[in-house]
Amino acid sequence: MKKTNIYQNGQTLVILLVYMIIAVTITSAAVVMVLNSSTGTGKVHQGATAFDIAESGAENAILKLLRNRNYAGETLDIGNGQAEVTITGTNPKTIISTGTLNNFSRTVQVLVNIINGELTVTSWKEI
Repeated sequence: MKKTNIYQNGQTLVILLVYMIIAVTITSAAVVMVLNSSTGTGKVHQGATAFDIAESGAENAILKLLRNRNYAGETLDIGNGQAEVTITGTNPKTIISTGTLNNFSRTVQVLVNIINGELTVTSWKEI
């Protein structure tokens, strides 16, 4: 009399299904990580571009102050963003330039002295 084990039938199918579930889980996790990384990289780039726009506004303000001591600021369109420049004080003058791109904004503060027609930058920092 031959003895057979009925519980061994389909064992390969069960192992295959377990490996497939593990493979799908790992693949899904990898796709989610790639998407998160891509989104984060885009946000970092937009923030850096907003900072560049703010610096461009500050540099433009320094040039305009050299030409006109009464320059008080303006809003500039730079690329896809805007730089809003305001100038306060007498000596030193404080230039505040805020660069905005989409939902990101970065601000730069520059202190300048104007003595005998010579403009000197004494401080340049992000605030």
